[in-house]
Amino acid sequence: MATIELTEANFEKTINDNDIVIIDFWAPWCGPCKSFGPIFEKASEKFPDIVFGKVNTEAEEALSGQFQIRSIPTTFILRDNIVVFQQPGALPEEAIADLLGQVQALDMDMVRKEAQAAQ
Repeated sequence: MATIELTEANFEKTINDNDIVIIDFWAPWCGPCKSFGPIFEKASEKFPDIVFGKVNTEAEEALSGQFQIRSIPTTFILRDNIVVFQQPGALPEEAIADLLGQVQALDMDMVRKEAQAAQ
């Protein structure tokens, strides 16, 4: 699956309608973002059951603010509408594959319990 552009208009539906969504927060002027883009796109082709979304931080300031983006690129992974990973900086392709494997293997009942306990 190719990456999709996430905007305020389609963000909620995308994360609510899909089990796992990986998001690349980026900007057109950002050199590391330009380098990371093709890596992110290539990884999307290897995981057709996972939604790969990109948020242009310049165009989608509200989403950037909601996720408190301070550095780009920043990668977030949501599973069942819960943030299970976030990290600034570009990731190598192997790291994306490894992370997604770990996210797929998560016990989401345990994750929900831990999230409730943390609140």
